[in-house]
Amino acid sequence: RIDNVWPTTERGGLRAEMIFTRVLPVLAIAASCAAASIDGLAPSMVGSPMRLKGGFLGGGKESKFDPSVAQERIDNVWKLDCDFGREAEPHQVYFEEIIPDRFSLTKGLQLIRDELCMSFNKPKHKNMNQDSARMAAKNVLACAADLNLPSVLSTCAYTVCGDRICQSGAVRDYTRSVAGRFGSLTEFGDPKPELFFATGGGTDSGPTLAHVTVAHAWDPLLKKQLYDGNAKSFVLANIDISTHCGHLDIGKNGVGTLGGKKYPGVGAIYGQAQESVFRDPRAACGAIVGMLTNFNLANGVHVRLRNDLGERNYAYLTSNEIVADDGSPVNFLIAAAIIAVQGMRNTLEALGPGGELDERGVGHMTA
Repeated sequence: RIDNVWPTTERGGLRAEMIFTRVLPVLAIAASCAAASIDGLAPSMVGSPMRLKGGFLGGGKESKFDPSVAQERIDNVWKLDCDFGREAEPHQVYFEEIIPDRFSLTKGLQLIRDELCMSFNKPKHKNMNQDSARMAAKNVLACAADLNLPSVLSTCAYTVCGDRICQSGAVRDYTRSVAGRFGSLTEFGDPKPELFFATGGGTDSGPTLAHVTVAHAWDPLLKKQLYDGNAKSFVLANIDISTHCGHLDIGKNGVGTLGGKKYPGVGAIYGQAQESVFRDPRAACGAIVGMLTNFNLANGVHVRLRNDLGERNYAYLTSNEIVADDGSPVNFLIAAAIIAVQGMRNTLEALGPGGELDERGVGHMTA
């Protein structure tokens, strides 16, 4: 590889450059599915490891798939600990749950996500003279990934409520910590994850989210080139579904108010947030709070959130007060969690068998 950096140039003279060792981050693959139930006030998690099948792909040059490498990594992900349903800071969730999964999934494989690494397809140059175009193409081609190596073509998508209170720390940290590691990069090195603002969180449409994420990441030619290059290569779609619920700290000596009812000495009031010390608390997420307290059939967001929640859960949450051990009311928090998990389930079903991913596609989703 060092020798490849030192070819004879056509510019004349010698070319002096510093050579640095470069370590490519490698990812991993897994498929997970979680579902929450409000029955008995006990959230539950269900999941089962995905099994991959080898075989030939149809169309053009047939490329046999060897699933052994991918399957080993999927199995390793299911051996990792998972802490479900516990409130934690975003960084804690990213570094203890999401990132370890995905690094386990692609460990030891060539990770392809930079547009420059896809320069094995001849670039098209406009408004350039012949010599400049030829030289630019020659240099750009040096960035191309070696598809003879076992590789993972990775992309990343996420959803977040459009509420402005969500757009600062948590989203910025996610883009840097998660999407910046596993999402696509522009030619200039900027992360370009798919981003969908679903009011109230979850997803507006699981099938649409699945289709757009996969269709934008790899076109048929690119996927065929990857598959023809090495029988162990595969594609990885990472999708993170989120929503939000306000958390207003009260303290042991404080008194919180929610829906006109006072809650003295509770740890927090969920469903309210204070944007700054100069502002009064407000509903957050307003769409979820509004759906549960003042449902409007003419409001499309209310209808979608209620459908994701399910009629049984909607009836329970609107007719019963649910409190945590310290007396904090958590109806809105439970609704938000179920909506996020249901969005993940809807998207997984669209990715799975007969969906957007073929037998060499792996989806890793979180809610």
